[in-house]
Amino acid sequence: MSAMTDSVDAVMALAPVIPVLVIDDIDSAIPIATALVAGGLRALEVTLRTPAALGVIRAMSSVPGAVVGAGTVLNPRDLDLSLQAGAKFIVSPGLTEPLGKAAVESGTAFLPGVATSADIMRGLDLGLDRFKFFPATAAGGLPALSALAAPFHMVRFCPTGGITEASAPEWLAHKAVGCVGGSWVVPKGATADEIEVLARRAAGLRG
Repeated sequence: MSAMTDSVDAVMALAPVIPVLVIDDIDSAIPIATALVAGGLRALEVTLRTPAALGVIRAMSSVPGAVVGAGTVLNPRDLDLSLQAGAKFIVSPGLTEPLGKAAVESGTAFLPGVATSADIMRGLDLGLDRFKFFPATAAGGLPALSALAAPFHMVRFCPTGGITEASAPEWLAHKAVGCVGGSWVVPKGATADEIEVLARRAAGLRG
């Protein structure tokens, strides 16, 4: 196994669910991260979908026990800014050669998005064998993942996109799935106490 595989596996093993976070308000970053960690979810994916995202990564990184990553990383510039903000892992919705090479060179745990066999082969060519299956439900759900996992038996996935608390156990039961990504753990307007309860339930999910 490569060092990169080991580092991604370490992130994927932290909990069965990686919360996918879209946060507009930097002031809510520490309370949300604290609630998620208290509930047993330590790997936190902060998506670069808001102007506050890099500040949120910095703030959440100060919470004891939190392993904060950047999501929606689209290119090497996003990668650099995320790493400067303190991101410990990188998640992208797809895989391009420029981003893949930059991520591999950085040595950071990298989970690129794939939806087809060609995507996976491009990743394998770069030395990657851990992927985000995205958008999981829209890309064909469990039947599609099973079909991809058969020829690529060395690959492990973190399916993300359309997964719910109800459907997560079925995904997690698949031997090619290391964890899932989900946004249901932090619904809009939820209090810290509510988030901690949802996180605790998510941390207890296994197939």
